[in-house]
Amino acid sequence: MNYWLFKSEPSSWSWQDQLKRGEKGEGWDGVRNYQASNNMKKMKIGDQGFFYHSVTEKKIVGIVEVIKEYAPDPTDKTERFGMVTVKALKTLDKGVSLKDIKENKKLTNFIMLKQNRLSVLPISLKEWDIICKMAQ
Repeated sequence: MNYWLFKSEPSSWSWQDQLKRGEKGEGWDGVRNYQASNNMKKMKIGDQGFFYHSVTEKKIVGIVEVIKEYAPDPTDKTERFGMVTVKALKTLDKGVSLKDIKENKKLTNFIMLKQNRLSVLPISLKEWDIICKMAQ
């Protein structure tokens, strides 16, 4: 299994929106960055990811699971980009803020701190475990 970070502005698509989709999940559409798109191409069914509220909240609020692998994104008129479908697995007991991540010395090389503009990022198992502990 691989681990990922999915970033979304709560005003566009929030954790509550994701929860409402239930088992059906939702396509992670609208990604127009090649690197983020390439990250989604690597995803497999069963991979898990953190759901991060960007811009206003700046914190990880939940965990999603990939339920459909990379496929064309119907919102992309150029037909260059695709999407995966994810469903909500778990609301975190305690959100993990960007401030908390930056202050954790074990996360100094966390990719989100280096490539903060990307909306879909890979996460190592070690980073996943550290952040899961922070969320308890």
